[in-house]
Amino acid sequence: MKRIEVRFERDMDLDHIDVLVRASERDSTVTRLMEDISGQPPDSLTVTDTDGMTRRIVTDDLIAVSVRDKLTLLTTEDGRYTVRQPLQNMERALDPGRFLRISRHELINRDKIERFEFMSNGTLRLELSGGIETWVARRCIPEVRSFIKGKG
Repeated sequence: MKRIEVRFERDMDLDHIDVLVRASERDSTVTRLMEDISGQPPDSLTVTDTDGMTRRIVTDDLIAVSVRDKLTLLTTEDGRYTVRQPLQNMERALDPGRFLRISRHELINRDKIERFEFMSNGTLRLELSGGIETWVARRCIPEVRSFIKGKG
């Protein structure tokens, strides 16, 4: 876990509490800290699975959203859920600063990229949390490469 430093500054001109969280990037640790401070519930999606059950999925827990055999699959830290929402609708509902389109059929949570490997044939392999391996479509490689360069 990242080291967190806490400081207090007195400002007699303020009539409210102003909190600034500074970090090199907004990752899941920063997001959770901000949620704790603000008292706001975590960002979540309400989805209906194929059995008609409504579920609340915390977006921080999402690893990937993909389409397989015309079904949309949400892969989370604790399982996989098949939902009725099309991938395009899921993409619109998710924060574009945190979720990245890596192919026509898959979105990933940027915070869940653990390793990446550029292959000699020009492809890009990603390893996500939970040991999930996926491949980036060639047309999406420039955006993923840009993200990886910015992260490192």
